[in-house]
Formats: sequence, structure tokens, C-alpha cells
Amino acid sequence: MSKSILWILVTILIVSFFGGCSRPNPEKRARELKRKQQQTARLPQKQKISTTDERIPVEVMPVKRGDISKYLLLSSNLETEVMADVYSRIQGIVDSIFKEEGQYVKKGDVMLTLEAKEYELAEQKARVEYEQQLRNFQRLQKMHEKKLLSDEEYEKAKYQLKAVEIAWNEAKLKLDFTKVRAPINGRVGQRLAKIGERIQPTDKLFSVVDNSQVIAVVYVPEKNMNEVKIGQKAYVTSDYFKDRKFDGWIKRISPVVDPSSGTFKVTVGVRNRGSKLRPGMFVNVHIVLDTHKNVILVPKNAVVYENENMYAYVVRDSVARKIRLHTGYEDNEKVEVLQGIEEDEPIIVVGQAGMKDQTPVRIINVRENKLANH
Repeated sequence: MSKSILWILVTILIVSFFGGCSRPNPEKRARELKRKQQQTARLPQKQKISTTDERIPVEVMPVKRGDISKYLLLSSNLETEVMADVYSRIQGIVDSIFKEEGQYVKKGDVMLTLEAKEYELAEQKARVEYEQQLRNFQRLQKMHEKKLLSDEEYEKAKYQLKAVEIAWNEAKLKLDFTKVRAPINGRVGQRLAKIGERIQPTDKLFSVVDNSQVIAVVYVPEKNMNEVKIGQKAYVTSDYFKDRKFDGWIKRISPVVDPSSGTFKVTVGVRNRGSKLRPGMFVNVHIVLDTHKNVILVPKNAVVYENENMYAYVVRDSVARKIRLHTGYEDNEKVEVLQGIEEDEPIIVVGQAGMKDQTPVRIINVRENKLANH
């Protein structure tokens, strides 16, 4: 057999083999068709999941009822109602100092002592003179009882005894004055005395302030004169003590209006529990003029401002509904809403910026409403 005929036969066998291998497999084609049908059946479910993910996530807070007040907002620096400067009653040299700035003192506590030797000797001398005069008076008194001494001489002896007794008491008092005592309860605001320094009664040694009784003096416009009265409620806030209010009341009202400013002076007492507030601190004074009780309150962080109008978004049936707010009183935390929003409705507090009405939303967090009791 020639070589050419042999190559032809080999070629025919190879083509026949691979051609048989490439024939369609019915079972394999059935499996592929079933897989494609399952993918097609799952398409609506995938599309539904995608729609859920596209809803805007928001945080909400349930709307509650509470009280809200209209107030007059003014600013002031705190002052202490009770303060005393401490002086010595006598001259002398400072021997010891027992109280420093910032320390609490009670009325009568010894804050400083002077060198007392000179005053001790003066007290001893006065005591000796009194005891001597007392024995002399007792002797004359017996003579007077026996009619051996005239009434005039007896009265003279009695006054002499009284005079030396007063001198002794004066010497004891000066000796006691070598101990300089706190005149009131409070904290030491200043310590000016120094050990070894000679002081005079005109020299200021300490200042003591009672921080439990602080006041804020404000100047109210005369148009509000009929809205303030003695005992009216007020409260004080400070940037240093965020989210804390210190209760107060109107303590004094000046009857005089300053013609240059058109204001009158009002003194607000502040209940400084724990002595947190300090004299000199800058505070905001809120004088409460009126209060609405048990009204719908919306937090300020839920409010959106558009064209000088106030809006808020509430979630109803998983959709954000844009509500225009008709408001009453408001403060720095909340707004009184007169209509359009009901109690316990979830109002959006995070995620409402740039939102449109009827936007599908998804609630991811519900915040606690702490405004109702404020």
C-alpha cells in the first residue's frame, strides 16, 4: 500500500473520532436549560431586594407632649449675694496663716493669728488690777455694812471696781482679737496677708464669698415692665455647664427706668446647688413669662427651614411625609406644634436634610424622647 493511501485512511479515522465526541449530549443540555429557568425565576426576588436597599435610612424620635415656656432671654455676669472682706481689729505682726484661697471656712473659724505676747501681758496686768480692786472692795463693803464707811465712799469703791473690770474685759477682748476669724460661711476668695507682715486695722487680709447665694443682675426693657414681678420663675444656663439649668427667681425689681437705655434693673436669685456656679461667670438668664402645658413638642433638630417656613418629616407607612409646622412657643431645644402632627408619631431627626415629600424610608434607629420632661 502506498504511503499516500495510508495517510488518507488515518485522516478519515481522526475526523470520525472527534466528530463523534462533539455531538450534543441530551442530558447535559437538559441540565443547562433547568439552570437557566431557575435563574429566570429568581430575577423578581433579586429586583425586590434591590428596591428595599434603595430606601433612605433615617433615625426617628416619637413625638411627645410636655410643657414649654415663653421667656425673656438676657445676659449677665454672676455676682455673690453674700461677701465679706476680712480685717484685723488690732494692729500687730502676722504670726500664722491657717486658710488659703479656695478653702471653705465656717463663721468663727480662725484664719490668721497675730503675735500675742504683748496682748497676753496686758491681759495679765488688767486681771491683777481687777483682783486687787475686788479684794479692796470686799473689805470696804464689810465696813459699809457695819456703818463704818459712808455711802458716798462705798459707791466710789463700787465704780472703781467696775472700771477695772471693764479694763480687764477690754484686755481679754484684744487678746482674742489676735485670732482673726471668718465673719461668714464661704470660700476664701483672696488671701492678701503675709507671715511676718505688720498690719493695721485698715489692712484687708482676706475676702470670703458665699457661692451658695449668687445673683444675676439684668436690665429688662421697659416694654416688659408689666410682665415681670417679684418671685417669678427664671433659670440660668452657662456654656461651661452644657445641658444644665440652674433654677432661679426674681428677687428684686428696681422701680426706676434708666432714660438713657430704656431699661430697669432686675435682680435674679440663683439656686446654686453644689456651688457649681462661681461669681464672675457669664450666664444666660431666662425669665419665664408664660407656660403652655401638655402640648405637642417637636425637637429642634427635626425642623427643616424653607422660605421662612418650618417643616418636619414624619414616617407613615414607610414613607416620609412633609408637614408644615404651625407653631406656638419655642426654645433652644423644642417647638410647640399646634396642628398636623400627633402624639407618638415617629418624626425624622437624622436623614431629613434634602429629603422630598413621599420619599420611601427605612427606620434604622428610634431615639428616646427626653424633651417632654424638660
